[in-house]
Amino acid sequence: MAGRKQFDVGTALEAAMIQFWRAGHADTSVDDLSRVTGLNRSSLYSSFGGKDALFLRCLDRYVTRYGERFDAALADAGDQPVAGVRAFFEVTLERIADPALPDGCLVAQTAMAIPSLSPAVAERAQQAVGIQQTRLRAALTTMPDQTAEVYAVHVAAVNQSLAVMSRTGASAAQLRAIVSVTLDALENAI
Repeated sequence: MAGRKQFDVGTALEAAMIQFWRAGHADTSVDDLSRVTGLNRSSLYSSFGGKDALFLRCLDRYVTRYGERFDAALADAGDQPVAGVRAFFEVTLERIADPALPDGCLVAQTAMAIPSLSPAVAERAQQAVGIQQTRLRAALTTMPDQTAEVYAVHVAAVNQSLAVMSRTGASAAQLRAIVSVTLDALENAI
């Protein structure tokens, strides 16, 4: 029937998200998005409103998917912040180890590209990093406020660095060693 979308929006968003994750915002063209989604340019624009609008939907999809997993990991630890942060890192390490997914992290690579992004995309990337810090801060309630704030920022930074290191070819053992150092420091601070 004319005028009705003849494609699955979720499937198209997933394909676009993987493309942006693999190549980054700047290195993903509308032609790339058309190829991976199976939609022509006009369908992409009419359905998603252009590259930046599509990217924002993909970034939101990514943040929601992994945010829910991070929240569950931290919530399961209760009043044991080190266990919570360990579980938090496991979410990232499992994602990195999944051969079906691109290396790295869509949020981390977007944050690194902030100087070249549109203001709306740059703002959303900053918000995504801030959400992660807030999530971690809420899990570190057994620590004094100032210390918890510092560790929330530190753990978020280490988490983002795991994604960057995975893209540069760091081994699973190297990534786990990075996590161990952070967990040891957190345990000593508590």
